Amino acid sequence: MTPQDLVIRMLPPFGGWLALASLALPDGSPLRGAAVAAFLAVGPGAALVRVCGPALRARGAEGPAERGDADFAHHSDLLERLMLAVLLSVSAAILLSTVLIAAHALSGDRVLLTLTLLTTLAAFCPALRARPAPGTTPRPAPGTTPRPAPGTTPRPAPGTTPRPAPGTTPPAASGAASGAAPPTRKGSTS
Repeated sequence: MTPQDLVIRMLPPFGGWLALASLALPDGSPLRGAAVAAFLAVGPGAALVRVCGPALRARGAEGPAERGDADFAHHSDLLERLMLAVLLSVSAAILLSTVLIAAHALSGDRVLLTLTLLTTLAAFCPALRARPAPGTTPRPAPGTTPRPAPGTTPRPAPGTTPRPAPGTTPPAASGAASGAAPPTRKGSTS
């Protein structure tokens, strides 16, 4: 993991702890309201979307066939992750508030503290592994090289000759390439 990845991974929990620290500001402070609202709007969802990122990338966006926009899939995936982060954050806040209401323990500070702790926990979770959709090839994660599908042989790079598998005869040394007659089966007449 690069330092840049670590910083991106820790942004949502940092926003939550910053929102908790902003509770020390006066009640009517616009900075306090902005920090809490920004965290509640995208913080928990952003951490959850990061955990589910590989599973989301395994199935790319499908656009209209007649559309010639090459960046459609990139922009569509970005918008999908952003909307999912917002909706997951709002859903987590509503679900937690409902549980705290049922327990007769609802307060804004408790909701914010619990969501911050859950966001921090999600930031430390490893990303999920993804399975591609049936009949499709998986898309490689950004910055990685694609691997061949299981059960297939990798294709050689252009301009190189493929190496034979261990224990097999190269095509140039086989009887068909050297001009010899092909082998016949026992009991058959040619």
